[in-house]
Formats: sequence, C-alpha cells, structure tokens
Amino acid sequence: MDKKPSHEFTDVIENILPTTNEEEMKNLMKDLDREQAYREHKCWRQSITVIVSIAFVIFQLYATLTGSITAQVLRASHLAFVQFLAFLLFPATKKMPRNTLPWYDIVLGLIGAACWLYIVINFQSLVRRSGNNNITDVIVAIVGILVLFESCRRIVGLPIMIIAGAFLIYAFVGKYLPGFLHHRGYSLQRVVCHLFYNTEGIMGTPIGACSTFIFLFILFGALLEKTGIGQFFIDLCNSIAGGASGGPAKVAVLSSALLGTVSGSSVSNTVGSGSFTIPMMKKLGYKGEFAGAVEAAASTGGQLMPPIMGAAAFLMAESLGLPYITIVKAAIIPAVLYFTGIFITVHLEAKKLGLKGLPKDQLPKFLPLFLKKGYMILPLIIIILFLCLGKTAVYAALMGIIACLAVGLLISLIDIASGRKPTFTSKDIVDVMCAAARNIISVAIACGMAGIIIGIVTLTGLGLKLGAGLVTLAHGKLL
Repeated sequence: MDKKPSHEFTDVIENILPTTNEEEMKNLMKDLDREQAYREHKCWRQSITVIVSIAFVIFQLYATLTGSITAQVLRASHLAFVQFLAFLLFPATKKMPRNTLPWYDIVLGLIGAACWLYIVINFQSLVRRSGNNNITDVIVAIVGILVLFESCRRIVGLPIMIIAGAFLIYAFVGKYLPGFLHHRGYSLQRVVCHLFYNTEGIMGTPIGACSTFIFLFILFGALLEKTGIGQFFIDLCNSIAGGASGGPAKVAVLSSALLGTVSGSSVSNTVGSGSFTIPMMKKLGYKGEFAGAVEAAASTGGQLMPPIMGAAAFLMAESLGLPYITIVKAAIIPAVLYFTGIFITVHLEAKKLGLKGLPKDQLPKFLPLFLKKGYMILPLIIIILFLCLGKTAVYAALMGIIACLAVGLLISLIDIASGRKPTFTSKDIVDVMCAAARNIISVAIACGMAGIIIGIVTLTGLGLKLGAGLVTLAHGKLL
C-alpha cells in the first residue's frame, strides 16, 4: 500500500480555522516563525521590557530628528539596545518555557549591551588610539562578538552564524591556504578590533541602514497594523474578488499582496489572511495542499511589494548608494509579475474544477467600504508620495509615522462620536513601540553578522582575490 505523502507545513496551515482565537494564533506563529518565539513576560519582567523598548524607540526618533549623534555612537547604541532585548525576550531553545527569565540570560543581555556601550562611553579615546588598541579593548571586542554569535543562534538561526564563523576562521587560517585564498595572516587583536570598532565590520553599512530607515519603517509597519489596515485590506479584496471564480483563493492572493506592502514577515502574512482564506478555499472545493500552497506562495511574495519590501531593499539602497525610490521602482514589475502568475494559476485551477465564488450577499460592498474606511491607506499614500517627490527614505518614513498617528487619532474620535470605546489609545502606542523594538532585533542581528562577513572580506582583500582566482581556475575562459 502506498504511503500518503507528508506535508508538514501544509498540514499545520490547513488546521487553522476561522474561529481560531488570538492566543491560539500567537502560539501558531511562535511554532512556525523563530522570530515570533519570544517570551511573554509578566510582572516586573514585563515592566523592564516595556521601559527598555520605549527608551529604544525614543532614542531612535531623537537620533533621526536631531542628527546630532555620530554614526559610530548611533550604531553602537542601537546594538546595545538590541543585545539586551535579545536575551530578555528570546529563550536559548524553543523547548524552554516562555514565561520565565533565567539569571544567565539577564547576565548575557547586560554583558552584550555593556560591550557596545563601551564604545559609546570611550568613543573619543578609541578614536585617538585607533590601530593601537589596548588589552581591555581586545577583551571587550572578543566578548561582544561571542555574545552576538549566541544571539544569532537563538533568533536568526544557524546558517548565517555558520557562514560568518567560516569567514572568521578564514581570517586566521588563510595564511596556510594555497593560491588566491592565501593572505599574509592577521593577529587575534587585529581581527577582532577591525570587526568590532571599525565601520567596515559589525558597525558597517548593514547596521548603518538598520539603525536609521529600517527601524523607522518597522515602526511605521507596526503602527499601520495597530490601526486595523490589515483587516481593511482583507475586506477590500473580498469586495473585489470574493464573488469571482475561486473567489477565496483570489482574495488570498490580493490580500497577501496588499498586506505585503506594510509587513516584512511572510509568516504573519500567512497566518493573518490564511486563517480564513484556507478554510474557505477548502470549503469551496480546492484541495488542502493547493489551498495551503496558494496562501504560502502569495504571502512570501508580499516581501516583494513596494514600498516596504523588508530589510534587503534598504540594504540594497544603502550599499549601491541609490535613492530608495529607485529600488522601489525596480521592484514594481517583478512584484506585479509574481502575483499575476499566482493569480492566473488560481484562476485556471478554479475553472478546471468548476469552482464558483462566494455569494454576493455575504461580501462587503466596495464603494461603501472604501468611503467608510478608505482613510486608512493615507499613511501608505503619503510615504509613496514623499518618495516620488525625491525625499529621503528617512523623511518619508517619519511622515508616514506622523500620518499613522493622525489616522489612529481619527479612528478614536470616530469611535467616541459613535458612542463606542476608542480602539486606538495610549496603550496601543506603547504596544506599537514594544512591537517595533522586538521586530528590529532579528534584522539588526542579521545585519551585524553580515558586517562580520564584510569585515573579513575587506580585511583580507578576499573580494578582489575571489574574482581573479575564479578567472585563473577557468584558465582565462570567461564563459
């Protein structure tokens, strides 16, 4: 007898029901996404997390608005907040309970933060003795790098940690390697100080981007989510495509595309819209595997949707020295083609199976819905407008954040005028700050690890050697 194939991810997604409550949804996201497996603190632990998160956001906004903090101090301070929150929020393994905080995590968090604050406090002294670091500088650098590796293992995962570790090993063993991989060799002091204190190492371009506009866009996305724009997008897509052939599947594609404009997480996109589109697709007649695949593929493509396309787009703009709007324009056609392909596949499958859409009387009307809640997309329009006018990504993000706060205030005023309890309060603003601080952790740690790779490449000259070495190995035959 043939065995039934195992589809672990699809099986998990298929079992999401429309009646899933918020707590079950959170637990599901924690199981599927390493970045969502954070601790749920209570009592004094929660207070510490909230205070540090608020301080983090206020510091970032102050640094952006004033521009008075030097790049190295800003990046080191950013990493200090990130390292402390990383160990405060993320357990050592997935199996560990999420409602406790071991003493060693507090110690690791404090040590990690202290290493980067060492740069902030001693910045002028470090600049004066650049290239002639003392033993304390070396010890702090070694400890800081090791703590960064541990936080990467917990939150980002082993692949990037292994790659960065391989590059680090290469810095020490390269003098023993033959051919174009050979370099003259570097001491422990030279390697760790180059990586830790130099702007070509951990505090390089990736962290520079992360500590400026990436953080602001993550804060913007958290604000948009809190104002309820996600549900508005889903209702809007239902009104447009819900009644067409294979309606729920088309709604999944369209809503994932729209949610992707404000969300950098494929998993949260999948869970957010998939919790109702997948059961509806199955009820309509799609196979469970196909329903799960449609939602997963569409949600993954959400990261291609301008104007917010995840950290990679910002790093591309920073590394290439191009305006962010140039990267946005380049992404429009691939994004449209991606979702058009999925949409056509869904349509053809629906026609093949003879699947109908949802009854018209069960769907929201487009015009009344847009007239009632269309103001929710104003922050997104404002960001696109300022980017098109040639403003920087930082300026556009700040204007978007201000617009989000204005929309949240408008929603509360409408609620009060209607005799309802306000849905956007000061508590929501605190929640947004905590979410933004938590969401930046994985991005910042990944950027720091990328900085290690870049630092080794610049130190050893591997970048230039690699190109020449490949040509040599090919005996000069470029093809």
